[in-house]
Amino acid sequence: MLLRTLSLLLLAALLPVAPASAQAVRKSLGGASFNRVQTTPRRPGKRRMSSEDLRAAAIKAGPMRPAFDQSHRRNFPDPKKGPQRPSPGAYPWHFDITATYFYIGEQATKNNPVPNTASSWDSAWDDNYGGFDDPNPANRCPRTYAPLGFTPRLNPFYVALPYNDIDKGGPKPEAAKVIPWYRHFKDGKYESVCRGTWVQIYYNGRYCFAQWEDCGPFCTDDWKYVFLGARPKNHANKAAGIDISPAVRDYLGIKGGMATVHWRFVDFHRVPGGPWARFGKDNPFVNPELKRAIFKFQRHHNIITTKG
Repeated sequence: MLLRTLSLLLLAALLPVAPASAQAVRKSLGGASFNRVQTTPRRPGKRRMSSEDLRAAAIKAGPMRPAFDQSHRRNFPDPKKGPQRPSPGAYPWHFDITATYFYIGEQATKNNPVPNTASSWDSAWDDNYGGFDDPNPANRCPRTYAPLGFTPRLNPFYVALPYNDIDKGGPKPEAAKVIPWYRHFKDGKYESVCRGTWVQIYYNGRYCFAQWEDCGPFCTDDWKYVFLGARPKNHANKAAGIDISPAVRDYLGIKGGMATVHWRFVDFHRVPGGPWARFGKDNPFVNPELKRAIFKFQRHHNIITTKG
Protein backbone atom coordinates (compact mmCIF):
# COMPACT_ATOMS: atom_id res chain seq x y z
CA MET A 1 0.00 0.00 0.00
CA LEU A 2 2.81 2.35 0.89
CA LEU A 3 4.59 1.52 -2.36
CA ARG A 4 1.43 2.25 -4.39
CA THR A 5 1.02 5.64 -2.70
CA LEU A 6 4.61 6.63 -3.43
CA SER A 7 4.18 5.62 -7.10
CA LEU A 8 1.07 7.80 -7.47
CA LEU A 9 2.86 10.80 -5.90
CA LEU A 10 5.84 10.38 -8.22
CA LEU A 11 3.54 10.13 -11.28
CA ALA A 12 1.71 13.33 -10.26
CA ALA A 13 4.97 15.23 -9.93
CA LEU A 14 6.06 14.22 -13.43
CA LEU A 15 2.82 15.22 -15.19
CA PRO A 16 2.75 18.82 -16.74
CA VAL A 17 0.55 21.34 -14.99
CA ALA A 18 -1.80 23.36 -17.22
CA PRO A 19 -1.16 27.11 -16.93
CA ALA A 20 -3.86 29.11 -15.27
CA SER A 21 -5.85 31.41 -17.51
CA ALA A 22 -5.32 35.18 -17.34
CA GLN A 23 -8.90 35.52 -16.13
CA ALA A 24 -8.22 33.09 -13.29
CA VAL A 25 -5.05 34.94 -12.30
CA ARG A 26 -6.85 38.29 -12.22
CA LYS A 27 -9.67 36.68 -10.21
CA SER A 28 -7.19 35.23 -7.72
CA LEU A 29 -5.60 38.67 -7.29
CA GLY A 30 -8.87 40.36 -6.55
CA GLY A 31 -9.34 41.87 -9.99
CA ALA A 32 -6.16 43.98 -9.80
CA SER A 33 -4.76 45.15 -13.14
CA PHE A 34 -1.11 45.92 -14.02
CA ASN A 35 0.33 48.62 -16.28
CA ARG A 36 3.74 48.72 -17.94
CA VAL A 37 6.39 50.26 -15.68
CA GLN A 38 7.31 53.81 -16.80
CA THR A 39 11.09 53.87 -17.12
CA THR A 40 11.41 57.54 -18.14
CA PRO A 41 10.66 59.94 -15.28
CA ARG A 42 8.14 62.63 -16.03
CA ARG A 43 9.55 66.15 -16.37
CA PRO A 44 8.11 68.31 -13.61
CA GLY A 45 5.93 71.20 -14.66
CA LYS A 46 7.37 74.68 -14.85
CA ARG A 47 7.30 76.70 -11.66
CA ARG A 48 5.80 80.16 -11.84
CA MET A 49 7.66 82.91 -10.04
CA SER A 50 7.65 86.69 -10.24
CA SER A 51 10.79 88.46 -11.46
CA GLU A 52 11.49 89.85 -8.00
CA ASP A 53 11.00 86.45 -6.33
CA LEU A 54 13.24 84.84 -8.95
CA ARG A 55 15.98 87.40 -8.33
CA ALA A 56 15.75 86.90 -4.56
CA ALA A 57 15.86 83.11 -4.93
CA ALA A 58 18.88 83.25 -7.25
CA ILE A 59 20.77 85.55 -4.89
CA LYS A 60 19.92 83.34 -1.92
CA ALA A 61 21.22 80.32 -3.83
CA GLY A 62 24.62 82.02 -4.03
CA PRO A 63 27.34 81.81 -6.69
CA MET A 64 26.75 79.60 -9.71
CA ARG A 65 28.58 76.28 -9.81
CA PRO A 66 29.95 75.30 -13.23
CA ALA A 67 28.47 72.05 -14.48
CA PHE A 68 31.79 70.55 -15.56
CA ASP A 69 35.41 71.50 -16.02
CA GLN A 70 37.45 70.44 -19.05
CA SER A 71 40.13 73.08 -18.66
CA HIS A 72 42.76 70.37 -18.27
CA ARG A 73 42.23 69.19 -21.86
CA ARG A 74 44.71 70.25 -24.51
CA ASN A 75 43.54 68.14 -27.44
CA PHE A 76 40.28 69.65 -28.63
CA PRO A 77 39.90 69.35 -32.42
CA ASP A 78 40.03 72.47 -34.55
CA PRO A 79 36.40 73.64 -34.97
CA LYS A 80 37.19 74.87 -38.47
CA LYS A 81 37.78 71.27 -39.57
CA GLY A 82 34.54 69.92 -38.10
CA PRO A 83 30.90 70.17 -39.21
CA GLN A 84 29.43 73.64 -38.76
CA ARG A 85 26.11 72.69 -37.20
CA PRO A 86 23.97 75.22 -35.31
CA SER A 87 24.05 74.69 -31.57
CA PRO A 88 21.65 76.23 -29.00
CA GLY A 89 23.36 78.97 -27.04
CA ALA A 90 26.37 79.19 -29.39
CA TYR A 91 26.86 81.56 -32.31
CA PRO A 92 28.84 81.18 -35.56
CA TRP A 93 32.61 80.99 -35.40
CA HIS A 94 34.97 83.71 -36.62
CA PHE A 95 37.86 81.75 -38.10
CA ASP A 96 41.53 82.72 -38.48
CA ILE A 97 41.40 86.02 -36.61
CA THR A 98 44.58 87.77 -35.48
CA ALA A 99 44.57 88.21 -31.71
CA THR A 100 46.74 90.75 -29.92
CA TYR A 101 46.92 91.17 -26.17
CA PHE A 102 46.21 94.17 -23.96
CA TYR A 103 45.82 94.70 -20.23
CA ILE A 104 44.13 96.87 -17.64
CA GLY A 105 46.41 99.72 -16.61
CA GLU A 106 48.35 99.76 -19.89
CA GLN A 107 49.62 103.26 -20.67
CA ALA A 108 49.47 104.93 -24.04
CA THR A 109 52.34 104.18 -26.43
CA LYS A 110 53.08 104.71 -30.11
CA ASN A 111 51.43 101.39 -31.00
CA ASN A 112 48.68 101.82 -28.40
CA PRO A 113 47.51 105.45 -28.56
CA VAL A 114 44.62 104.92 -26.12
CA PRO A 115 45.53 104.01 -22.50
CA ASN A 116 43.68 101.13 -20.86
CA THR A 117 43.08 102.78 -17.51
CA ALA A 118 39.47 103.19 -18.68
CA SER A 119 37.38 101.03 -20.98
CA SER A 120 34.63 102.03 -23.39
CA TRP A 121 32.10 101.14 -20.68
CA ASP A 122 33.99 101.83 -17.44
CA SER A 123 35.72 105.16 -16.80
CA ALA A 124 37.49 103.73 -13.73
CA TRP A 125 38.36 100.32 -15.13
CA ASP A 126 41.75 100.03 -13.43
CA ASP A 127 40.40 101.13 -10.04
CA ASN A 128 37.44 98.74 -10.26
CA TYR A 129 39.78 95.92 -11.24
CA GLY A 130 41.79 96.54 -8.10
CA GLY A 131 45.26 97.02 -9.53
CA PHE A 132 47.62 96.75 -12.46
CA ASP A 133 47.04 93.63 -14.57
CA ASP A 134 50.75 93.00 -15.02
CA PRO A 135 51.30 91.10 -18.30
CA ASN A 136 54.64 89.66 -17.13
CA PRO A 137 54.02 85.90 -16.62
CA ALA A 138 56.49 85.93 -13.72
CA ASN A 139 54.10 88.22 -11.85
CA ARG A 140 51.03 86.08 -12.42
CA CYS A 141 49.70 82.97 -10.67
CA PRO A 142 50.28 79.85 -12.83
CA ARG A 143 47.17 78.17 -11.36
CA THR A 144 44.55 80.94 -11.47
CA TYR A 145 46.23 83.05 -14.21
CA ALA A 146 45.46 86.16 -12.13
CA PRO A 147 48.01 88.83 -11.22
CA LEU A 148 49.91 88.37 -7.99
CA GLY A 149 49.71 90.80 -5.09
CA PHE A 150 45.95 91.43 -5.04
CA THR A 151 42.65 89.67 -5.69
CA PRO A 152 41.04 90.96 -8.91
CA ARG A 153 37.63 92.50 -8.36
CA LEU A 154 36.77 91.91 -12.02
CA ASN A 155 37.25 88.83 -14.16
CA PRO A 156 40.89 88.64 -15.38
CA PHE A 157 39.65 86.71 -18.41
CA TYR A 158 38.49 89.57 -20.64
CA VAL A 159 38.62 90.59 -24.30
CA ALA A 160 37.99 93.60 -26.51
CA LEU A 161 36.08 93.49 -29.78
CA PRO A 162 35.80 96.37 -32.28
CA TYR A 163 32.22 97.45 -31.63
CA ASN A 164 30.42 99.64 -29.10
CA ASP A 165 26.63 99.52 -29.04
CA ILE A 166 26.43 102.78 -27.03
CA ASP A 167 26.62 106.23 -28.57
CA LYS A 168 26.12 109.37 -26.44
CA GLY A 169 24.18 107.48 -23.80
CA GLY A 170 21.86 105.57 -26.12
CA PRO A 171 21.89 102.62 -28.50
CA LYS A 172 23.38 102.95 -31.96
CA PRO A 173 20.78 102.70 -34.74
CA GLU A 174 21.97 99.33 -36.03
CA ALA A 175 22.23 97.72 -32.57
CA ALA A 176 18.70 96.31 -32.47
CA LYS A 177 19.09 94.80 -35.94
CA VAL A 178 22.50 93.16 -35.69
CA ILE A 179 22.98 92.12 -32.05
CA PRO A 180 21.36 88.67 -31.69
CA TRP A 181 20.60 89.06 -27.97
CA TYR A 182 19.60 92.74 -28.14
CA ARG A 183 17.04 93.86 -25.61
CA HIS A 184 15.72 97.09 -24.10
CA PHE A 185 15.97 97.98 -20.43
CA LYS A 186 12.99 99.23 -18.48
CA ASP A 187 12.33 102.83 -17.41
CA GLY A 188 13.92 104.15 -20.58
CA LYS A 189 17.42 103.41 -19.29
CA TYR A 190 19.75 101.77 -21.77
CA GLU A 191 22.94 99.94 -20.85
CA SER A 192 25.29 98.09 -23.13
CA VAL A 193 24.02 94.64 -24.03
CA CYS A 194 27.52 93.72 -25.24
CA ARG A 195 29.44 94.31 -22.02
CA GLY A 196 30.01 91.09 -20.09
CA THR A 197 28.98 88.82 -22.98
CA TRP A 198 30.89 85.54 -23.02
CA VAL A 199 33.30 84.65 -25.80
CA GLN A 200 34.81 81.24 -26.56
CA ILE A 201 38.31 81.27 -28.04
CA TYR A 202 40.16 78.36 -29.65
CA TYR A 203 43.91 78.11 -30.11
CA ASN A 204 46.13 75.10 -30.67
CA GLY A 205 43.88 72.44 -29.13
CA ARG A 206 42.57 74.52 -26.22
CA TYR A 207 39.38 76.44 -25.51
CA CYS A 208 39.25 79.50 -23.30
CA PHE A 209 36.22 81.53 -22.16
CA ALA A 210 36.30 85.25 -21.40
CA GLN A 211 34.00 88.26 -21.06
CA TRP A 212 33.73 91.14 -23.50
CA GLU A 213 34.79 94.17 -21.44
CA ASP A 214 36.21 96.76 -23.86
CA CYS A 215 36.08 97.89 -27.48
CA GLY A 216 38.90 97.54 -30.00
CA PRO A 217 41.39 96.99 -31.44
CA PHE A 218 41.62 100.29 -33.32
CA CYS A 219 37.89 100.84 -34.00
CA THR A 220 34.51 100.60 -32.31
CA ASP A 221 32.04 100.43 -35.21
CA ASP A 222 32.85 97.19 -37.04
CA TRP A 223 29.48 95.49 -36.50
CA LYS A 224 29.66 93.70 -39.85
CA TYR A 225 32.66 91.75 -38.61
CA VAL A 226 31.58 91.25 -34.98
CA PHE A 227 28.01 90.09 -35.69
CA LEU A 228 27.69 89.26 -39.39
CA GLY A 229 30.89 87.34 -40.06
CA ALA A 230 32.73 89.76 -42.34
CA ARG A 231 36.49 90.08 -42.11
CA PRO A 232 37.80 92.83 -39.82
CA LYS A 233 37.98 96.21 -41.51
CA ASN A 234 41.05 97.08 -39.43
CA HIS A 235 44.32 96.43 -41.29
CA ALA A 236 46.83 97.25 -38.55
CA ASN A 237 48.70 94.47 -36.69
CA LYS A 238 47.88 91.89 -39.37
CA ALA A 239 44.19 92.88 -39.38
CA ALA A 240 43.81 92.25 -35.65
CA GLY A 241 40.20 91.48 -34.76
CA ILE A 242 40.29 90.68 -31.04
CA ASP A 243 42.33 91.84 -28.06
CA ILE A 244 42.86 89.26 -25.30
CA SER A 245 43.93 89.72 -21.69
CA PRO A 246 47.16 88.28 -20.22
CA ALA A 247 45.10 85.57 -18.49
CA VAL A 248 43.60 84.45 -21.81
CA ARG A 249 47.01 84.61 -23.49
CA ASP A 250 48.71 82.52 -20.81
CA TYR A 251 45.91 79.98 -20.50
CA LEU A 252 45.96 79.34 -24.26
CA GLY A 253 49.74 79.14 -24.26
CA ILE A 254 50.24 81.99 -26.73
CA LYS A 255 53.84 83.12 -26.94
CA GLY A 256 54.69 86.58 -28.19
CA GLY A 257 52.41 89.49 -28.96
CA MET A 258 49.92 87.95 -31.37
CA ALA A 259 48.44 84.69 -32.66
CA THR A 260 45.76 83.40 -35.02
CA VAL A 261 42.65 82.17 -33.19
CA HIS A 262 39.01 81.22 -33.76
CA TRP A 263 36.34 82.79 -31.58
CA ARG A 264 32.56 82.92 -31.16
CA PHE A 265 29.91 84.22 -28.77
CA VAL A 266 28.30 81.76 -26.33
CA ASP A 267 25.42 82.18 -23.90
CA PHE A 268 26.34 81.98 -20.24
CA HIS A 269 24.70 78.60 -19.68
CA ARG A 270 27.13 77.13 -22.24
CA VAL A 271 30.22 78.26 -20.32
CA PRO A 272 31.90 75.34 -18.47
CA GLY A 273 34.06 75.46 -15.39
CA GLY A 274 37.59 76.81 -15.48
CA PRO A 275 39.78 79.59 -14.11
CA TRP A 276 37.45 82.15 -15.73
CA ALA A 277 34.83 81.25 -13.09
CA ARG A 278 36.89 82.36 -10.06
CA PHE A 279 36.96 86.14 -9.81
CA GLY A 280 34.97 89.29 -10.42
CA LYS A 281 31.85 91.16 -9.44
CA ASP A 282 31.16 91.32 -13.20
CA ASN A 283 31.27 87.50 -13.38
CA PRO A 284 27.91 85.67 -13.21
CA PHE A 285 29.66 82.66 -11.65
CA VAL A 286 30.66 84.86 -8.72
CA ASN A 287 27.89 87.47 -8.56
CA PRO A 288 24.37 85.97 -8.67
CA GLU A 289 22.79 89.42 -8.89
CA LEU A 290 23.79 89.63 -12.54
CA LYS A 291 21.06 88.92 -15.08
CA ARG A 292 22.97 86.02 -16.64
CA ALA A 293 23.31 84.24 -13.30
CA ILE A 294 19.61 84.66 -12.63
CA PHE A 295 18.83 83.38 -16.13
CA LYS A 296 20.93 80.26 -15.54
CA PHE A 297 19.21 79.70 -12.19
CA GLN A 298 15.86 80.04 -13.96
CA ARG A 299 16.79 77.47 -16.62
CA HIS A 300 18.20 75.02 -14.07
CA HIS A 301 15.10 75.12 -11.87
CA ASN A 302 12.58 75.21 -14.74
CA ILE A 303 11.07 78.55 -13.70
CA ILE A 304 8.94 80.88 -15.81
CA THR A 305 8.42 84.45 -14.64
CA THR A 306 5.07 86.05 -14.02
CA LYS A 307 4.04 89.67 -13.64
CA GLY A 308 4.26 91.15 -10.21
